[in-house]
Amino acid sequence: MLAWTARNLAQRGIEGARLDAELLLGHALGLRRIDLYVRHDQPLTDPELARVRALVERRRRFEPVAYILGEREFYGRTFHVDARVLIPRPETEGVVDEALRALPPPAEGVSPRVLDVGSGSGVIALTVALERPDVTVVAVELSPAAAEVTRMNLARWKIEDRVEVREGSLYKPTQGERFAVIVSNPPYIPTAEVDGLMPDVSRHEPRLALDGGEDGTTVLGPLVLGAPRHLSPGGALVVELGWDQAARARDLAARAGFGSIAVERDTAKIERVLVAVLSPTGEPGAEPL
Repeated sequence: MLAWTARNLAQRGIEGARLDAELLLGHALGLRRIDLYVRHDQPLTDPELARVRALVERRRRFEPVAYILGEREFYGRTFHVDARVLIPRPETEGVVDEALRALPPPAEGVSPRVLDVGSGSGVIALTVALERPDVTVVAVELSPAAAEVTRMNLARWKIEDRVEVREGSLYKPTQGERFAVIVSNPPYIPTAEVDGLMPDVSRHEPRLALDGGEDGTTVLGPLVLGAPRHLSPGGALVVELGWDQAARARDLAARAGFGSIAVERDTAKIERVLVAVLSPTGEPGAEPL
């Protein structure tokens, strides 16, 4: 059955067909991947075969495995995901790394505040909160449906007391508030390129979380330019970027008045994460777009 599933998916042009087959078969049978090989000669019942075939048919329609399984691992933890939210990517773990580095060290009686703009499934907001039990996080999400997934993951990890979910666009739900770190993985794919992405992405993941406008920076502009008004003196903005947006991001951060500007590379050596830090005096930045 494992061999049949892998062949079936490969014939459909699906990359990583063998791994997908292992994950789908294991999910259908309630087995770990290693158990598929340890118990390779175990006969399957008709109901089990039906469950496997139903999952395979969903994958043949290019539905992402993460949606079929209903979960995705991120930063060593498992989070719920479904078609209401973008599937977390490994490169976004680098955004969490930089956000954690940007936070002030733990100090008794001090609880740094973090703002996650466009929380989606909530993996960034929750991971920061789980890695740093002393911080509180506000997770802002434009889509009410996606915000509900963030709340589901909050309940799953039982940290509702330290992460607050608010619905709205960019900084509107946090007017007058200041944060030690603002973090975001905004939509950054140019509109004309969205439909040309892999069918797993273009047909199934929410366009709102992908489409960054004509040049991919429609959200990046106001996100960067508006950040200084919502950061404490010395605070940091950490943003995931598209593969060709580093120069634009640096320019925006300079216009916003950040004192320190860097773009960190991901494991593929792509300039992926903007890290912009305000001066300790907290000079105001540019006007939002």
